[in-house]
Amino acid sequence: MPELRQNIITRDWVIIATERARRPETFVSRREKRAALPLHDPSCPFCPGNESQTSAESLRIGDEAGWRTRVVANKFPALVREGMLSRRMSGIHRSMQAVGYHDVVVEHPRHDAQLPLLREEEIFDVLSAYQRRYVQVREDGRVETILIFRNHGVAAGTSQPHPHSQIVGLPVVPAQVRMRLEIATRYFDETGECMFCRTVKDERSSGDRIIFATKHFLSFIPYAALSPFHTWIYPLRHMSSFESCTEDELRDLARCLKSVLGRLFHGLNDPDYNLLIRSLPTHLVQTDYFHWYMSIVPRIAISAGFELGSGMFINTAIPEQSAEFLRGIGEAK
Repeated sequence: MPELRQNIITRDWVIIATERARRPETFVSRREKRAALPLHDPSCPFCPGNESQTSAESLRIGDEAGWRTRVVANKFPALVREGMLSRRMSGIHRSMQAVGYHDVVVEHPRHDAQLPLLREEEIFDVLSAYQRRYVQVREDGRVETILIFRNHGVAAGTSQPHPHSQIVGLPVVPAQVRMRLEIATRYFDETGECMFCRTVKDERSSGDRIIFATKHFLSFIPYAALSPFHTWIYPLRHMSSFESCTEDELRDLARCLKSVLGRLFHGLNDPDYNLLIRSLPTHLVQTDYFHWYMSIVPRIAISAGFELGSGMFINTAIPEQSAEFLRGIGEAK
């Protein structure tokens, strides 16, 4: 019969619809095959030779032969870098200037590059760009939260096919982030341990939901995954902020990420997905209760009236079966 499971990290209740559950292979994307892209598109602002078409460049990884990864300002930013923070009150209404950062990480020179098909060294370049820009943005005292995310495919919200990610520095701590911090703090106060570390311990002990493990990272489908194939990647070492990763850990994360995305690519026919890095707000450096992690959400299910009305999710994929399916998929080469 259907089962209600609670996600310990978010406190969300999820209905695991066992009677409506579909076998993992039925989630393979049925969309039309993505159109083949050229190695270079002369009209693409992110392709080599068109650097003048992008906004200010803040970071470049490469050598004299050319760049491998770039970070540039978003040409159509949600926030602007110039300006002072000022909050305004008008009765019950509050507002402030949208001051912050909105960057684009151009991941690779090739227009047709696919992240799971890159070499580990190339994925390391992307992660290194994330971290180096994270550290730079963090120095701005106006920024309270830094979000790193990647949208892959139209259903995930992307409009530019050239492989890229985004980094946003916000002057506030979003309610969702604040709520998760409060949950983590409360759990630590009640138990004396980090709930993320406890999750890693339990998942390693069970093994049922693990997808892939490396020296420094564990990838798994949560016990109460909100949607089919929702995946988390946790560092094994307790660290609250993404910037705390060592070079060795970042290289290991590149290996883990390539494996996970490769299994999704081959097993689910290159699904659209969102990738997010959840890290500590900038006014905090290290805590005993919070543990940064990466979340990958394939866009293979549609939220409808029940989800909107209740705030709950119905997952028609059993997490243990989904993890077993992905374990059996070969990695991208």
